[in-house]
Amino acid sequence: MPRKGEQFAGLTVALVTPFRDGAVDEGRLKSNVDWQVEQGTAGLAPCGTTGESPTLSHAEHERVIDLVCTRAAGRLNVVAGTGSNSTAEAVRLTKSAQRSGADAALMVAPYYNKPTQEGFYQHFAAVADACDLPIVLYNIPGRTGKNIEPDTICRLAELTTIVAVKESTGDLDQASAIAVGSDLTILSGDDSLTLPILSVGGSGAVSVAGNIVPAELTAMIDAYRAGDPAEALQRHAKLFPLCRALLGLSSNPIPLKAAMARLGKDTGEVRLPLVELDAALKPRLEQALKDYGLL
Repeated sequence: MPRKGEQFAGLTVALVTPFRDGAVDEGRLKSNVDWQVEQGTAGLAPCGTTGESPTLSHAEHERVIDLVCTRAAGRLNVVAGTGSNSTAEAVRLTKSAQRSGADAALMVAPYYNKPTQEGFYQHFAAVADACDLPIVLYNIPGRTGKNIEPDTICRLAELTTIVAVKESTGDLDQASAIAVGSDLTILSGDDSLTLPILSVGGSGAVSVAGNIVPAELTAMIDAYRAGDPAEALQRHAKLFPLCRALLGLSSNPIPLKAAMARLGKDTGEVRLPLVELDAALKPRLEQALKDYGLL
C-alpha cells in the first residue's frame, strides 16, 4: 500500500548537540549540518536521544532546532525532536519547531510516567490536534520504560498528520505488524537493524552512525530500495561492527561523541549525568574505527 511520510524515507541523521566548555557549540553545529548536506543526507533530527535533549534547557532546545532549520533550509529535511512526558510541553515544543521551519516533529513516547495504551493514544492525538506539523512517532521502550503496542501505533496512523514511526524496539515482529497494519513509513532506530527492518517493509533510518558515515548508510538503504539486496547485505556486513561499537560500548551518544572527537568532527563533550567513554573501552572503539577504515 502507498505509505504516508515517504518524504522522510532514506537516511535521517540523529544529530549530536556539540558542546564546548559546557555550552552549545553553535559554530560546530552549523558545520555539522553543512557536512551532512555535502554527504547527500536526506534529513536531520536534532534534539533527540543522540542530541542529549534531556539535558538541554528549554531555550537551548528551541535554539538548536532553530539553528538547524535555518542552516538546512531548502537543502534537507529537518525532523525536530519535540517529544516530552508532558503533553502540554510537547505541544509547545512542536509549535516552536514549526515556527522555525521544521519539516516534521520526532516525538518520543512519554517517558517515566508509563502511560496506558489509551494514554499514549490521547497524548499523540492531542499534539496532532493542536499542531499541523507531520509527526514521526518515536518508540524506544528501553529508554521510556514502556512499549507503544502495534495496535496503538496502527490506531494513531489513522490520524492525518501522524505519518511515520522511528522503530527502536529491536523487535522485527513489531515492525512487521506496523507494516502490515498501517500506512506509516517505518524508519529504523537501531543502526544494526536497518537492513532487517527494510526487509519487512521499512523505508529508511534515523541513524546514530550517520554522524560519521552517512554516505555509506545512504548507499546501503538506496541499494536495498533499488532492488539490490546483495549489495545492501554486503554494505550491512561492513557497517555492522562499527554500528555495534557506537551503540553497544556505552550509552548513546557517549561512544559516538568519542568517535567524533577522534575523527576531528566534534569536541567529544557530553553533559552530566553522562560521562566520557571509560578509558578501558577506548581501545575497542579505536579498533572499530580502524577496521572500518576511518583511521
